Amino acid sequence: MKRIFILLAVMLLTVGLFADEAVLIDFTKLGADIIPAPAEEGQEQEMTQNRATVMDYGAVAGASFTDEQKRIMKTSLAIRNWTVRLNSSARTVNREVLTYADEAQSKQYGTVMGVRINFPVEPWNSNAFIRPPFEIPAYEPAGEIDDEGNVTETNSGVMSLSRFEGPDTDGSGKPDFGYGVVKNVGTIKSVAVGVYGLNFPHSISVILIDNDGTEKIYHVDYLNFDGWAELVWNNPAYVSQVRNRELRLTPLYPTATPFVKFGGFLIKRDGDKAGGDFVGYFRDVKIIYDKAVLDTDRDIDDEGLWHIILDRETAKKKWEMSRFGQAQILRYLEQQKQATESSFTPSPSNSGGNGN
Repeated sequence: MKRIFILLAVMLLTVGLFADEAVLIDFTKLGADIIPAPAEEGQEQEMTQNRATVMDYGAVAGASFTDEQKRIMKTSLAIRNWTVRLNSSARTVNREVLTYADEAQSKQYGTVMGVRINFPVEPWNSNAFIRPPFEIPAYEPAGEIDDEGNVTETNSGVMSLSRFEGPDTDGSGKPDFGYGVVKNVGTIKSVAVGVYGLNFPHSISVILIDNDGTEKIYHVDYLNFDGWAELVWNNPAYVSQVRNRELRLTPLYPTATPFVKFGGFLIKRDGDKAGGDFVGYFRDVKIIYDKAVLDTDRDIDDEGLWHIILDRETAKKKWEMSRFGQAQILRYLEQQKQATESSFTPSPSNSGGNGN
């Protein structure tokens, strides 16, 4: 019995002393590489979607859509799909046209996210949210994706990595990098952003969403520097010493694994600073965190017997997909209604008349 208490104490100390590090999202992996856009004859076709993060929302579209329409109802975390939105008092039609995200080529890192924001020049505070094109799903199963963006699920169990957690190439059970989701997250110790500064005096914050759907904004630093840097937010309330923490005894099963997912960036411009165009580049977002649940080798496979967590997470996945699909279908309908003509069609000439 004494040995058991000693082992438990060692485990508690280990949890407090060794936090995990993970790449929450890596923008160098989000270049468009599938589904070409229509191009005129002689021009090279431009890819529109990112293979690893493509989502098919045609499956939740209504019966009024044709099979051909459903076939093209796909989107992804490709960089050009991200939205950049000014706050309401700073938003005008001209500024929205000049505010967007695009792929940028870095000599050091390859494809990264580039953002242009057209802030007001008037002396009032303004800000812009840089957000993914859809709320990143936490429960999307991993799958094989073809060149048309069709996904074939390769696993459906909750114990496997989901698609937006990223790939596990070395078989360690941990993803090499993330597409916006990290599971089994307890207390967050630090958040880091790989960003390229151009001496702008604006501030940058990271938005994270937890498993309860709560958004938290972490002010990281200011962008008044030149070149690549890793800006870090350190949790001022993080307690390093285990003996000073409030310890709780919680059931080991069934507990849903807590997670965080990337909700975007917030760029703030103070009214007394220079306005106009802002340009920035983003490489990745990392977190250091305590595990919520220890990985242990248990005698009985509780989940294999009762399927409680599987049932819960399957229901959450269906809810996530329905929410995701509704928003994307509305965007699709708006895109279909959009005018495509760039100029008026020339009127036919009247060679036989005098114009009267």
